[in-house]
Amino acid sequence: MQSDVEQDGMALHYVSGFGDLAKFIASDHDGDTAIFRRFDVLSARNLLYLQSELAELEGLQQQYDEEDAQDSLQPDLAKPINLASRDWSSFDRGTNDPNSPIKERLKKRMELVVAIREKLKEYREALVLESTILSMRRPSMQAHSAFNRQFWNERRGRRTFPALDGHSEQLYEERDQLVALKRPENEDRLTLILRRFCPMLFRLGGRKTRNSGVEYFSASRISLVVNTVSVILAAALLFGAIYNLYYVDQDQVKLGLIAVYTLAFALSVSVISNARRAEIFGACAAYAAVLVVFVSGDLGRDQNSG
Repeated sequence: MQSDVEQDGMALHYVSGFGDLAKFIASDHDGDTAIFRRFDVLSARNLLYLQSELAELEGLQQQYDEEDAQDSLQPDLAKPINLASRDWSSFDRGTNDPNSPIKERLKKRMELVVAIREKLKEYREALVLESTILSMRRPSMQAHSAFNRQFWNERRGRRTFPALDGHSEQLYEERDQLVALKRPENEDRLTLILRRFCPMLFRLGGRKTRNSGVEYFSASRISLVVNTVSVILAAALLFGAIYNLYYVDQDQVKLGLIAVYTLAFALSVSVISNARRAEIFGACAAYAAVLVVFVSGDLGRDQNSG
């Protein structure tokens, strides 16, 4: 690890490797660089192993149950077997009772109980963890590209050497095999457009990686711009439509304008938000209802006055 004195203190520069890559991952305050490999094949294989182990334990449990059912018909074994099968205390004490005629039998069954309990817990925890991982999203193309630039220490668009060697060299090649620990909650189309095509407008001055030149941009600034555009557009579509309809006298034109403004509202909602189809339908219905209520008092005015 090398040190470099800067104006504001001591800055630590790591040798390319685990330390340098970890510093890069932790450097993004928005968490976009928290990207790791999913290992889907290994995870599925591990679940299959655990599943098969439990199947073997289940088969052994069934075998013990069949043996107990048969041996319980013997007069000298009927009472202790039936008692151990109904009372946990008797079952537990029988494993350490030197006078019990079925001590070894009960010890084997107790060992099986413990093995099933531990393996079942491990299996279900693995299922829950895998479910959590599968529900997490892959990194964005932009974040993946920036991460690979740093991982391969790119200079002038060319890869030089990977941050990690050996089999780890190919860890970050396939985006579908990766998982982003954090992605923006509201990734509407406008946000995606600004992040992809206008990142330079939101870059953080002075923040740039030393080797690959990866720059950082502020997600909070993008969110502020998107929110501002959303408010302005919503107000413009509502008050602009009302203002326009106020100065129109022909009913057919009013109905046509309502249809046009409703369509424009639907398109704007789909672009500036991540609303679902049902939510878009509901918002459009409410918007159209406001416009219809506004003009309903004047619809047919020309015919009535005539």
